[in-house]
Amino acid sequence: MLVFVINQNKKPLMPCKPSKARKLLQAGKAKVVRNTPFTIQLLFGSSGYTQPVTAGMDTGSKVVGCAAIANGKSVVSVRNLPERKRFEKDGQTEDVPENQKR
Repeated sequence: MLVFVINQNKKPLMPCKPSKARKLLQAGKAKVVRNTPFTIQLLFGSSGYTQPVTAGMDTGSKVVGCAAIANGKSVVSVRNLPERKRFEKDGQTEDVPENQKR
């Protein structure tokens, strides 16, 4: 799990490990901006350097897999998303509204 980081100007930076975020918070060099997803904002100037990130998707029959990879080797984020269920009405396929799912 990684912690999202934004700079003083609210521009996104590369995520960091929870231990690094904890140290920045304890030293007073960062503050918590959001709890879900956990995001901190730096209180000091930074270079704003970010690494190129590649997004990958695997559309399976039951779930869709999403991944973000930095530097071609380190995985930044991995998610498995269930597909939306569909139903047929008068011969047309439609998405099930969120409030009607059981």
